[in-house]
Amino acid sequence: MKRKTEERGSLDGHAQPKSKKRALSNEEAATRFRDGLFDTAEQQKYTSEYAKSSPYLHGVIHSLIESNLLRSVRDEIQTQVDFTEKETDIYKIFQSGDLANLDGLDDSSLSKLPSVLKLRDAMYSARFREYLSSVTGSGKLSGQKTDMAINVYTEGCHLLCHDDVIGSRRLSYILYLTDPDTPWQAEWGGALRLFPTTTKKDAKGEDVKIPSPDYSLSIPPAFNQLSFFTVQPGESFHDVEEVYHPREDEDKSKKRVRMAISGWFHIPQEGEDGYEEGLEEKLAERSSLAQLQGRGDIYDLPQPQPVSWEEPEVEGKGKGKVEEQTEGSEFTESDLGFLVQYIAPTYLTPDIAEEMSDAFSSESSLSLERFLNDKFASRMSAYIEEQERQKLPTSSDEIQAQSGWTVARPPHKHRYLYQHPSGQEESDNPIQELMNVLFPSQAFRKWLALITGVDHLTSHNLLARRFRRGADYTLASAYEGEEPRLEFSLCLTPSKGWEKEPEEEEEEEEDENGETQGSSAKASKPKKETNGDAAEGPAVGGYEIYMAGDEEEDEEEDAENADQVLGPKKAKADPAIYRSAGADEDDGILFSTQAGWNRLSIVLRDSGTLKFVKYVSAAAKGDRWDITGEIGVEFEDDDEDEEGDEDDE
Repeated sequence: MKRKTEERGSLDGHAQPKSKKRALSNEEAATRFRDGLFDTAEQQKYTSEYAKSSPYLHGVIHSLIESNLLRSVRDEIQTQVDFTEKETDIYKIFQSGDLANLDGLDDSSLSKLPSVLKLRDAMYSARFREYLSSVTGSGKLSGQKTDMAINVYTEGCHLLCHDDVIGSRRLSYILYLTDPDTPWQAEWGGALRLFPTTTKKDAKGEDVKIPSPDYSLSIPPAFNQLSFFTVQPGESFHDVEEVYHPREDEDKSKKRVRMAISGWFHIPQEGEDGYEEGLEEKLAERSSLAQLQGRGDIYDLPQPQPVSWEEPEVEGKGKGKVEEQTEGSEFTESDLGFLVQYIAPTYLTPDIAEEMSDAFSSESSLSLERFLNDKFASRMSAYIEEQERQKLPTSSDEIQAQSGWTVARPPHKHRYLYQHPSGQEESDNPIQELMNVLFPSQAFRKWLALITGVDHLTSHNLLARRFRRGADYTLASAYEGEEPRLEFSLCLTPSKGWEKEPEEEEEEEEDENGETQGSSAKASKPKKETNGDAAEGPAVGGYEIYMAGDEEEDEEEDAENADQVLGPKKAKADPAIYRSAGADEDDGILFSTQAGWNRLSIVLRDSGTLKFVKYVSAAAKGDRWDITGEIGVEFEDDDEDEEGDEDDE
């Protein structure tokens, strides 16, 4: 997975090499912190706690700033600072504009924030930097390169797992500005959660740290509390727990607001005491991006398990007699007889097949509603609803032992429950039946080739997924194969509230047996309303999005495949910043689909195209369920045909 973490300036702040801050004497700086903070005994206590902390080195100071000053800071922020909601694959948050770094403001703006300036000058004063350096043992800290942002989390806001390792960062900190008169309750969420790691050997025999999918420490917010840790490559993995919506029995009159000032202390810059030439370049080599470029990939779960379609994994099920099918591309009565046991009859008729083929040829994507026939869909919904009534354990190991599901990992790439095909033809589990019988069949292969126009389908990699509310997601990752591939996702989410309901329902037709038919094929185009906005209530996530990746240098090669793959290439798309894009901005979305019931999406995905499933909020009425397939394809070389056409002319 590729992630351009250095481009996350909107979240991480815009650190600048020169600061407008006024140097404070040690005595003046000390007056802005609470009494006793710099006492020797107090400092020794925090130093000892820090050295013994786990799962990695971190500290918590429960009262940091002089109380009146911090209350004034909070008041100034509430009255003088505007915030913009931003949402990406990794976070949903409200951010200040120019306050992403105070040095970016003009003098007029700075004059409106005297208390914020006092706080900033105190935090980056020599006195406090020396204090933190001593407590953490992390080395000297820069007073020249400041990096401070104001972030607000309201209900549904979150920040997913990452390690903060970018460039010259040395210490990470969060100073909480929650309501001082209404203490924050742990059950409201918003905690800083730390993830333990396990040391493994990579392919070269070198040590690599793999984070657990389960956090081991949760630190709830509290007014005037400072949480801090040394930025440790491949180890300081953490997230910010979702701030939870009030339950029905709770007082909803007060909005939950997790306000905090967060930022980083950097290594000394050139000209500062402790500066080391070349150190920043060395740190960059160990950045989060480098951590994601493959050293620990062999421990990722799930691992792909592609199966060649030339030798089908499942050759038949009694009533379908799939074994009698030929391996050619011609559709037979036997194929139709088998497929109609699962697929809505409308999608098996010649006219609809032609309509689907035309739509896919135009858009390189399809979204098919009510894909499974009513009988099988009814069985499926009953099974999933029963599964959701059974309470899952919270531990990943217990989940696998008790439920048969495995938790995807590592959490800085993805987390969800998954199952591979079991290989058993007969099953009471309809999810496994689709993966073992329908999707590996030659009949489904022919149908897929027919509606996409891609004749040579070579392999399939199938996976059932369950995204638990309040827990699961996938972060933006790029497909890196040389050739495009087909991908499908059959979303099987029976709960409501994932998307806006249409004003008028499409008319349903019935066949001769009175069975409701599936809707006609449609190519799904990007829609702003598919970013999790339900008709009523909170946004709950769970949608799947394909986005343009970085434009390749060889544009001519891209142009050759432009009519074959999902959408055109777009230059330098930030992975998944879409909610904040204005009407005239290109958000890079190529295809999007909301979680829903019995919806099949099919996409021809080009190399470099990003994809993710948005974090599922705890406010969702159920989990997101789907079955995904990655289909290997081969395209014929048309060069000889084109030469023949020219000769004919």
